[in-house]
Amino acid sequence: MNGYLKAEEQRDQRPDQELTWSWGRRLRSPVDRAKAMAPPPPPPLTASTPLLHGEFGSYPARGPRFALTLTPQALHIQRLRPKPEARPRGGLVLLAEVSGCCTLRSRSPSDSAAYFCIYTYPRGRRGGRRRAARTFRADEAATYEENRAEAQRWATALTCLLRGLPLPGDGDITPDLLPRPPRLLLLVNPFGGRGLAWQWCKNHVLPMISEAGLSFNLIQTERQNHARELVQGLSLSEWDGIVTVSGDGLLYEVLNGLLDRPDWEEAVKTPVGILPCGSGNALAGAVNQHGGFEPALGIDLLLNCSLLLCRGGGRPLDLLSVTLASGSRCFSFLSVAWGFVSDVDIQSERFRALGSARFTLGTVLGLATLHTYRGRLSYLPATVEPASPAPAHGLPRAKSELTLAPAPAPPVAHSPLHRSVSDLPLPLPLPLPTLTSPGSPEPLPVLSLNGGGSELTGDWGGAGDAPLSPDPLLPSPPGSPKAAQLSPITEGAPEMPASSELLPPTPDTPVAISAGGPPDHLLPPLGSPLPPDWVTLEGEFVLMLAISPSHLGADLVAAPHARFDDGLVHLCWVRSGISRATLLRLFLAMERGSHFGLGCPQLGYAAARAFRLEPLTPRGVLTVDGEQVEYGPLQAQVHPGLGTLLTGPPGCSGREP
Repeated sequence: MNGYLKAEEQRDQRPDQELTWSWGRRLRSPVDRAKAMAPPPPPPLTASTPLLHGEFGSYPARGPRFALTLTPQALHIQRLRPKPEARPRGGLVLLAEVSGCCTLRSRSPSDSAAYFCIYTYPRGRRGGRRRAARTFRADEAATYEENRAEAQRWATALTCLLRGLPLPGDGDITPDLLPRPPRLLLLVNPFGGRGLAWQWCKNHVLPMISEAGLSFNLIQTERQNHARELVQGLSLSEWDGIVTVSGDGLLYEVLNGLLDRPDWEEAVKTPVGILPCGSGNALAGAVNQHGGFEPALGIDLLLNCSLLLCRGGGRPLDLLSVTLASGSRCFSFLSVAWGFVSDVDIQSERFRALGSARFTLGTVLGLATLHTYRGRLSYLPATVEPASPAPAHGLPRAKSELTLAPAPAPPVAHSPLHRSVSDLPLPLPLPLPTLTSPGSPEPLPVLSLNGGGSELTGDWGGAGDAPLSPDPLLPSPPGSPKAAQLSPITEGAPEMPASSELLPPTPDTPVAISAGGPPDHLLPPLGSPLPPDWVTLEGEFVLMLAISPSHLGADLVAAPHARFDDGLVHLCWVRSGISRATLLRLFLAMERGSHFGLGCPQLGYAAARAFRLEPLTPRGVLTVDGEQVEYGPLQAQVHPGLGTLLTGPPGCSGREP
C-alpha cells in the first residue's frame, strides 16, 4: 500500500511518447520511429476553430437545407429551411463517433449535384451505440464537376481530421492530401467469447472498417497457435497493422510469433491491434479507457475499439519477457498471475460458453474454496514511480436523424475454416456504399443502394429518388498491388463443435514459446542469487499478480495508474489472513479501480522493472496472459516500448469546449 500511495503522490517525469503517425505512413526505420515518438508540437488550432463552412441540401432533394461548420473535433449542423432552428437538435456530430465518410453521385444524368455522406455511431438514450448515416447534397454550383469538387473538399478534410493528417494552411484541400488506404490483416477466432466472434465481425467490424476506407484481408484461425504460425511466415512490409478479432489469447499468439521470427527486431515494430470478441478483453478495456470512452462491455466495447481503430495512430507497448522454470521464454503484454486469479482463469474454462460471466461464476466458486500458497516474491524496484491516472471523461451523446438497426444474422450454414477474405462482398446486405480502396488486394464491390433492403430506404431516400452510387475520392492507380486470388467465404457461420465453443487448452498444451527477442539484462540466471538492490517478500499468499496495462478484464481496473509505455510492471499481492468478504469487496472495487483506497492491510503493491516468483507450494497454477504455463519458479523483466499498439487518439471522446 505504501508503494501505491507513493506512486499516486509522485508524477512520472518521462515525456509522453505518443505515436502520432497517420494511417498509410509506415514507421519502419529507427529515424521514423524516433521522430514519431517525440512529443508532438502544440496544435495551432483550438478545438472550436472553424475549418470549413457551407450550405448544403439533403438527400432526398426535397428535404431541408443545412449550414455545416467543420471544426477539429466536430461537425456542426444547423437547419436553415424550411424553418431555422434556434437550438439545433442533434446538430453536433462528434468526430470521435465518426467511422468514415465518402462522396457519392446520382445515377440520374440530369442531376448536377454531388453528395457526401458521413457514418456515425452515436450513443442512444440507453447508452448503446447504433449506426447512423448523414448524407448532404452539394448543389450550389451550376455544374457537376464544381459540386463534386466541393463534396470532395469536405470529405477530404473530414478524413484528414479523422486520421490525424495535417490540413494545408492555404485552404487548398484536395484528395491528393490522402495517402493510400492502410492495409490491415484481420485474424478472427470464430469461436471467441461465446462463439459469436464471427457474427460480430461480419455485422459490426467489417462494415465499419469499410466505411473508414481501410483495406483488409481476413483469415479465420483454425486451432491454437495458428495465428502464431501465420505471422511467422508473413511478408510484413505489405501490412500496416495486424488486428486480432477475439480475446486476449489471439494477440498473445501474434506477439510471440513476431518475436520468434529471425527478423524479430523489425517484425515486432509492426503495429498490432485488438477488437474484443472474447471473454476477458483486458487489453481492449485499457484501449477503451485510453480513448476517453466510458467503461463498456460486449458490442459497445467492440464498437468503441473499432472507432478508435478507424482513426489510426498508436502507442509504444511495453512487453514482459517471462523466463519459465525450464529456461524457455515467452512474452507477455498483459499479466502473470499465481493463486486466486490464475485459479479462477483456468478453472472457469469449462464455463467458456457463458462469455464474460464465466469469471463471475469462477470467482464465486474460488471464494468458496479459497486457498493460500506459500511462496517468495522478489523484485527490482522502479527508480521512477508511475503517474496517477487522468480521469476518463464520459462520452457525450449525439443524436442522428437516420438510425439503422444491425442487419439480422443469416441462417446458420456450414463453412470451411481458414478462408481468407480480401475486401470481398460480405454475406449480408451492407447498409452503406463501399468505396474503392486504392492498392487494396481486391477491389471493393459497387453496391446498389436502392432496393437492397428495407433498411436502405431510410438511409438513402425513398421511392422516386434517383439512387446514388459511390464516387471514390481517389481512383485506383494503374499497377496497384493485387493479392493472389483468394477463396471467398460462403454464407453463414463457421461450423461449430458440438459444444459450441473452442476446446480449452489442457495443462499439457504447450504455450507459445519465443526463441527470439532482446536479452534480459536485468535478470541473473534463474536459480542464482539476486543482486542486493532487489526486495524479497516471503510468506503465505492468496494471489500474486504482475500486470503491465491498467486492466485485468474489460471491467476490472487492477492498476488504474498504469500506461501502455510506462516501462513498469505493476505488482499486486494479497497475503493470507484476508476474509472472503474482504476479498470480494476488493474485486468489486476493482471495477472502478478504487480497491487500493479500501485500506486493506493484506493488499500490497510495488512498481518494478523486473521480478522473480518462486512458488514454495508443490501444486498450483501459473498463467501468462491467461494461458497456463509450467508450474515452478519464473522471472520476468520489462522491455519498454518493444511493441506498438494501435490505440487511436487519446481521450478523443470529449465534447468541444
